[in-house]
Amino acid sequence: MKNRTSVLVAMSGGVDSTTTAYTLQKQGYDVVGCYMKLHNNEKKHTKNIRMVQKAADFLNIDFHVLDLNKEFNETVYNPFIKAYKDGITPNPCVHCNKNIKFGALIDFAKKLNISKVATGHYIQIKNGLLYEAADKSKDQSYFLSQIKPEVLETLIFPLGDRYKKDVKEFALSVPELQEFSTQKESSEICFVEESYVDILKEYVDVDMVGDVLNTKGEVVGKHKGYMHYTIGKRKGFEVHGAHDPHYVVSINPAKNEIVVGDKLDLERKEFYVTSLNLFKKMDKVFDSSVKIRYRSPKVACKVFVDEDMLGAKVVLDENISAVTSGQIAAFYDNEYLIAGGIIL
Repeated sequence: MKNRTSVLVAMSGGVDSTTTAYTLQKQGYDVVGCYMKLHNNEKKHTKNIRMVQKAADFLNIDFHVLDLNKEFNETVYNPFIKAYKDGITPNPCVHCNKNIKFGALIDFAKKLNISKVATGHYIQIKNGLLYEAADKSKDQSYFLSQIKPEVLETLIFPLGDRYKKDVKEFALSVPELQEFSTQKESSEICFVEESYVDILKEYVDVDMVGDVLNTKGEVVGKHKGYMHYTIGKRKGFEVHGAHDPHYVVSINPAKNEIVVGDKLDLERKEFYVTSLNLFKKMDKVFDSSVKIRYRSPKVACKVFVDEDMLGAKVVLDENISAVTSGQIAAFYDNEYLIAGGIIL
């Protein structure tokens, strides 16, 4: 009998990862599950592990509980807090994917002598390259734009060519999977319950009244503490005598100041990225389209890669609003993910 390929499936107890494990088993893989303990919410872990155990019992597979809290704190959680202290808006999911889900989890698979790793992400691999998912409303390519290119040969994404509604309908059609399909969707940031500010309050004083400046540098009002604000926010601060909407256009953490302006002041035609992660060799100058937020539309651009290949200047074909330091710029050629970088 031919040996079957083993695959380690990241299982959260939700419908996507459970359907992933089920699908791969039906395709002939030898499936092993793995639940990753990342944050400190033990109540959540207990509930999730109970669901993973149900899935493992139904599939008759083994599963591991992998405690990656230390690694998560070092590479995701602590940098998340520091970024807000520095007046930057981080994207923790991107760093978690790079360092944990497609970093530490792959290392764990190697220790188990398992050659493949699978997750329930909505993204496709074609010809060794990353492509957007068939379901554009659920596509997660943006969040994978910083993972190391060399790990792609290890990865399988069974849901990439499927639509979320079909996945849920499929799970409903299998009696043992019905409970998974009716669960509430998990939040975007696993360790944030309501607001990121609630997390910050545990470590720093976020409620420090400071000045609101206009783009001329004049004091025009007060705010409740710079960490409450991100670029583009238009509420939660006062501007004396204002009749028109004002938006946060920059943050000065050293002086606890925010600068506000009108919508036009938010627009930019170019910006820089660092930590440029290229999925294939590109010319020093190349045409692309870029997303500066998960839900933002792509905008055509020209990318000028630095000599050291660590960063790039991005010149847009049209103005774009609320470019935010610390967020991710994901670069595409149609549906193919070319690269990802961190906005400076």
